[in-house]
Amino acid sequence: MPEGFAKVTHCLFDMDGLLLNTEHIYTKITQQILEEQGCKEAYTGDFKVTLMGGQSLEVANAIVKRFNLSVSPEDYTKRQRQLALNLMPTAEILPGVERLLRHLASHKVPMALATSSSKEMYDLKTVRHTKLFELFDHKVYGSSDVEVKHGKPAPDIFIVAASRFKDKPDPSKCLVFEDAPNGVKAALAAGCPVVMVPEDYVTAEMRAQATLVVNTLEEFKPELFGLPAFD
Repeated sequence: MPEGFAKVTHCLFDMDGLLLNTEHIYTKITQQILEEQGCKEAYTGDFKVTLMGGQSLEVANAIVKRFNLSVSPEDYTKRQRQLALNLMPTAEILPGVERLLRHLASHKVPMALATSSSKEMYDLKTVRHTKLFELFDHKVYGSSDVEVKHGKPAPDIFIVAASRFKDKPDPSKCLVFEDAPNGVKAALAAGCPVVMVPEDYVTAEMRAQATLVVNTLEEFKPELFGLPAFD
């Protein structure tokens, strides 16, 4: 096994931008709300990357403040949900996701979903992929779960997700899969190793902390972390 890659026994998965191609949908929704508010600025990658992985109200508050919008964060999230009703159900599974999840499930590797989404938004995004998401042992919805006090980069969501496995693994045995720099920071703060699948606009500096960086989950080799290799 490569040096520095300790064996893990459990896996924790982020969702947006990692399992589902929703980031472009969020960008479209955000840009529409900005335009509705008379804001002519663009919602660009350098600002967006600072928000990825945040809880709904935290993200809304940051956007309202950054663009000096005349709506409250609560009204922003309400409008976001309205626009999401039609757009989020179109989200597609990203490359390598189904193969990896089915592989881990077939080898009985415990898996949990750790998404910053609310349960309501999760249901919208996964409406066409319910069978695949049934493979998870449990799911934690960061924007809905009372135990997740703080959004990423705080470690709360991964600590909570790890604690809900029946055998209560140490976080160091839980491999996190993330696309966002804040998610990577949260995983490391929780004591978990982390595989990063970053967006193109994530800088080299932001990728540096991850245990391993891959372009897509198609590239991931489970055996690097002591998990069963693909057949």
